[in-house]
Amino acid sequence: MRDLQDQAIRQHCKALRMPTIGGQFARLAEAATREGQSHVGYLEALLAAEMEERESRAITRLLHEAKLPRMKTLDAFEFDRSSVSAAQLRTLAEGDYVTKAEPILLVGEAGTGKTHLATGLCVAACRQRRRVRFTTATALINELAEAAHANQLSRALARWERLDLICIDELGYVPLAETACELMFQVIADRAEKAAVIVTTNLPFSEWSQVIPNPRLCKALIDRLTDQAHIITTGTDSYRFRRTTAQRKAGKS
Repeated sequence: MRDLQDQAIRQHCKALRMPTIGGQFARLAEAATREGQSHVGYLEALLAAEMEERESRAITRLLHEAKLPRMKTLDAFEFDRSSVSAAQLRTLAEGDYVTKAEPILLVGEAGTGKTHLATGLCVAACRQRRRVRFTTATALINELAEAAHANQLSRALARWERLDLICIDELGYVPLAETACELMFQVIADRAEKAAVIVTTNLPFSEWSQVIPNPRLCKALIDRLTDQAHIITTGTDSYRFRRTTAQRKAGKS
């Protein structure tokens, strides 16, 4: 009789798409009996297990869809080796900037932790059930150029606009053609005051004209990105280089 009941419950859970309850109801029932839980207490435990598993699966899916280069969190960043404020980044990670559609600009030389910090903020946003996408400036432009060539640019821009947060990494490493700048500007302009964006760059704003040849477009892009933005300078001293040097010294000792 018990086996038939268990089988029926599993079938019901499968039909209702509640796999966690289907997998845990028997174990939780035994625990409820041992602990003298009420029927309501047992039901609460079942539903909590299902909700927790659904939350975990949703976050896993969002992290996958974000296309992060590596899974790096702010907790893994060595703030003691950087000039960046740990308190400021942890406050930002709470997500208020996403709600308010405020840009974040990470400005500094190569190796100073810009991509790690940007990735950590993206991970935090995914864990808050926000739709995130990480890309490099070059990859974004290539994707939009291919969409334009296929007469699908409006559809591609709409996909980017629907995201809660986008991160554009490595802006400034490669000079951009004017058409490429115009494509990227469309993405950023569409999000102004409506959705958040994170940008990492190795160039101070005074040098953006080196990679964005059209002065009006360059000024307009900076204007959109810096309006109500959190501008974080990561410095010039390579965090990666110092870490590698320290590891080599430790290996020789």
